[in-house]
Amino acid sequence: MVAQAILTLNAGSSSIKFAVFGCDGDQLEFTTGGKIEGIGTAPHLVARDASGIVLAEHRWEAGTGLQHEDFLGRLFEFAEQHLDGAELLGVGHRVVHGGAHFFAPARVTPSLLGALEALIPLAPLHQPHNLAAIKAVASVRPGLSQTACFDTAFHHQMPAVASRFAIPPALSSEGVRRYGFHGISYEYIARRIAALDPALAKGKVIVAHLGNGASLCALQAGQSIDTTMSFTTLDGLVMGTRSGGIDPGALLYLLQHKHMSADQISQLLYEQSGLLGVSGVSSDMRTLLESCDPRAADAVDLFVYRLAREAGALLSSLGGLDGLVFTAGIGENSAEVRRRTCERLAWLGITLDEDANARHADVISTPSSRISVRVIPTDEERMIARHTQETLTRPA
Repeated sequence: MVAQAILTLNAGSSSIKFAVFGCDGDQLEFTTGGKIEGIGTAPHLVARDASGIVLAEHRWEAGTGLQHEDFLGRLFEFAEQHLDGAELLGVGHRVVHGGAHFFAPARVTPSLLGALEALIPLAPLHQPHNLAAIKAVASVRPGLSQTACFDTAFHHQMPAVASRFAIPPALSSEGVRRYGFHGISYEYIARRIAALDPALAKGKVIVAHLGNGASLCALQAGQSIDTTMSFTTLDGLVMGTRSGGIDPGALLYLLQHKHMSADQISQLLYEQSGLLGVSGVSSDMRTLLESCDPRAADAVDLFVYRLAREAGALLSSLGGLDGLVFTAGIGENSAEVRRRTCERLAWLGITLDEDANARHADVISTPSSRISVRVIPTDEERMIARHTQETLTRPA
């Protein structure tokens, strides 16, 4: 039995993931974790122990109106009940936006919290929930150390040319630039590539983080040199309810000619677009692939088209490609999306092993494929726990 533990909280746009890790020196051992998904629609909680045994499961009816804040207190209590006598050292949080100034994990202080609240307009779908989780823990355990891990941090060292918009320098100096997101996931994947295939880790790799939020990252020798999300989490790929890249002129049209307000446009782009907007059926890729509605097929086709198109753009940033990695909910679990994407990228010399893909094998390309294609499950919670552990050992 471990004597100490770290709790991680990862509040996404429609979910909250949590995990408890036992600490034994610098080793981390997952003991308990789970997820509430479907927040805002039909919430569903599942919690499991390290062997996969379900410890708790509950479904709430659609239309209950429960939001992230309604679940945070009970999740913290559940986690504390499953510490098995271990001392809770601290809580690590995924914070989506660190802006231009926060690019390393940091202990939460009142001043840091205030600075992160100022970044809410840059990530309105995530940042409020991330900070609500911090406040919820502080209200229950005010003396407990908390660490913020920033989703933008991994991309901080991108070349300047990859982070710039073509706008006047005065705006750039105020922080209007490309930041990139999903950095905690990409950092974990970069480390896993290095462990699984050291030669590939030294090369040029595109990682596809495909979930309700989706993006691509171009890795060169394990470092981010370009990515598809930019100033906010709206840019780039088609997502569950987010539009992805859209002509700014279309937004001006909505403002000037459709007389939509900024709030209406924000709701449209963040909550009513993407797979849900195109299909009119669902934001869930599983539902769309099973649907007979032609609009669902259109949504999937657009998702894959934009995915392959953006991958082609990152090829230019990298100047070549050695590997393609799929991760996150859709990337890890949808053989069909992977198959269609690889078909569109077959011109690169990708040859898919259909059987390996159907089995969700670690390597899904054939031995003769010019590009290595892998499926690597991400583990943002372990990365957050690692950063939290390291932060706790540093002087306050």
